[in-house]
Amino acid sequence: MVSSTQQFDRIRKRKATTNGKRNKRERRAMGTPKFAIHPEGYNPAAADAKPAAK
Repeated sequence: MVSSTQQFDRIRKRKATTNGKRNKRERRAMGTPKFAIHPEGYNPAAADAKPAAK
């Protein structure tokens, strides 16, 4: 027979895992916001600027 402590530890771990799965699922559903890589007023002479159209 399993000890009471071992049983409760397993139950706590299972519940924590379940809660984590739900949080991760909700965060994935929200996604990452789109960030402007080169916002207006960006310096075209900067090292990482887009190449000028020819």
